[in-house]
Order: sequence, then structure tokens, then C-alpha cells
Amino acid sequence: MSTNTKVIVQQKADELVEKVLKPKHIQPPPAPDEFRHNYIADIYTKWYRHYFYFCARYNVPGPNALTPFFEARFARLKYIQDNQFNMVFMRYTGEWVEVYRDLSLEQCLAAVENDPFFHS
Repeated sequence: MSTNTKVIVQQKADELVEKVLKPKHIQPPPAPDEFRHNYIADIYTKWYRHYFYFCARYNVPGPNALTPFFEARFARLKYIQDNQFNMVFMRYTGEWVEVYRDLSLEQCLAAVENDPFFHS
């Protein structure tokens, strides 16, 4: 995979994150007197080898929290060849499940935006 491919994927995915996913999924933290639950504080992307991940950072409020935050990877694109990717989502069991094969980058981004499998 070329460096140019990585840059293009990163740029287009980051644009989706900033323009669509963050406004849609990031909410203000709960008020101090409300029920405290984990909430999405950030959404970001990252490459690891030939995998590209969409990740959410959850804040864990409350005085008894074991950790102040945690990361959840909710979508993964596996590079196959020029503009072809397989897509998987993270199941609640912690298992990656492949749902699409041989999609273009544009199809992958549309799936992350619209498909319930990839809603963090």
C-alpha cells in the first residue's frame, strides 16, 4: 500500500469524522446531578499496519471510576488493493465481524455514516 493511499484515506475519513460523526454523536457531559454514565468525548481515526480504524473515546465520570476514559474501536477497514477494502465492526462481545467485502473507500465511508453496524 502506498503512502499516498494512506494519506487519502486518512483525509477523507477525518473529514467524515469532523463534519458528520462528531456533531451527530458527541454530546455534552452529563450535569453533576444527572445519572452519570459513560459518554463519547471524541471520535478519531488511526492506521495500524494495513488496518484503518474509527475509534471513540468514552469518558467515565464519577468518583469511583477505575479509569477516566477508554477507547472503543467501532469500525475497521482492511486494505485489499487499490481503492478496495473489507469492512468489519466490533461486536459487543469484543469480536470483529466482517460485514462487507471489496468496497471502495467512498462506499466504506457511507457505511460508517449510515449503517447501524458502525454506530459507536
